[in-house]
Amino acid sequence: MISSNQMDFIMILSLVFSVAAGYFIFVPEPFKPKYYYKSMDSSGISELLPYVILVVLVFILMDSQTAISNFLGLNPTRNYDQYMLILEGNEVSHFQSMATPMLTYFNGIIYLLGFSFLLLFTFVALLFTHNTEVLKEYVIAFTLIYLAAYPFYIFFPVDVTGNVLPGMIPLLYQLNPAILRIVTICDPSLNNCFPSLHAALSVMTTLFILFRTNLRRYKIFAVLTTIFILFAILYLGIHWITDMIGGIILAFIAYFIATRIFKTRFKDEDISLYMR
Repeated sequence: MISSNQMDFIMILSLVFSVAAGYFIFVPEPFKPKYYYKSMDSSGISELLPYVILVVLVFILMDSQTAISNFLGLNPTRNYDQYMLILEGNEVSHFQSMATPMLTYFNGIIYLLGFSFLLLFTFVALLFTHNTEVLKEYVIAFTLIYLAAYPFYIFFPVDVTGNVLPGMIPLLYQLNPAILRIVTICDPSLNNCFPSLHAALSVMTTLFILFRTNLRRYKIFAVLTTIFILFAILYLGIHWITDMIGGIILAFIAYFIATRIFKTRFKDEDISLYMR
């Protein structure tokens, strides 16, 4: 059995290698280091630093969820699963009717590594292709999604389907205890279901890749990965169909707000110069 520390190491190592591979596969040749560093100066890095800090603060906020709930004196056992049952019944359970060990491992990799790669590599790709303003929009949309979802997680928690519906199993958490520990870092009670952050962030990221970049091969990869992610969150016994729909709607709203803010702010700049 893989220990928690070993799982952390495997995850980090896999993510590093996948991002490195993605760099060589998806980043166009003119933006490789020998060209890139000639035009990247300290002012450009310092301009992006506040946005990087913003992302870090969001993760700190998510990690503080239990402390905030305790501070507000909220009942730790409350949940709103019954409303999901009223909305959709047990329809999501059909996704596990096709369960096989191989399919479960594949979806586990997609949920953990594919999702992380999509978010992180998009940041890297935008940085290396000089899509500076698009990168800012991306970080703002990322932050908006977390801030919009956070009140639901605090005040309207919904348990994962694998712990609620008869016949459904939280397949992801049964792959390895270390995976459960990783997931509970940002979701201590396994009740951060509505809206789905995996759905919201992956769809939002794909919108930026499709409409704000010209990375053709990465567009195909992003669309396929996002489809796999949307399937995985239902198959693995984590999210309700309503969670996925709510996440997708939130992705479009965040994308629209972030791009409109910067379209107004930088309306006199030729953004197309950055879209390579």
